[in-house]
Amino acid sequence: MVTLAICWEEGADRALGLPAYETAGAAGADLRANFPEHARAGVTLAPGERALVPTGLRLAVPQGHEVQVRPRSGLALRHGITIPNSPGTIDADYRGPLGVIVMNAGTEPFHIAHGDRIAQMVVAPVVQARMVEVETLDDTARGAGGFGSTGVG
Repeated sequence: MVTLAICWEEGADRALGLPAYETAGAAGADLRANFPEHARAGVTLAPGERALVPTGLRLAVPQGHEVQVRPRSGLALRHGITIPNSPGTIDADYRGPLGVIVMNAGTEPFHIAHGDRIAQMVVAPVVQARMVEVETLDDTARGAGGFGSTGVG
């Protein structure tokens, strides 16, 4: 198990609690909208609109890991609420506020209220590659075949 150090932003509503896994087998811990006191009414997103939703948190991700921020499937299915840069990555050396870019890809306005579960975060290992310049690449059966080159479906 990895330990994720979390601290609160100044003025955050600590009563909302830290991110939590809702079931024993959950891969993602839920992130909640934590608006500053002057904006606790939340935000309404028109179809196609995006907003940076604060969580009130800062993280210290362990070296060799990242936090991936992902959409919640229920919000995506029922309302078209997604994260346009999904998965968003929180790097191990970032210490700023954790905000979630939320987009309404649905057909109706959607209100995000203070305390709503808006996304989930997954802690994942990271492997960094050593970049090596070469003159040619090895051949494969697929070669340079791009989109759709491996068949239909």
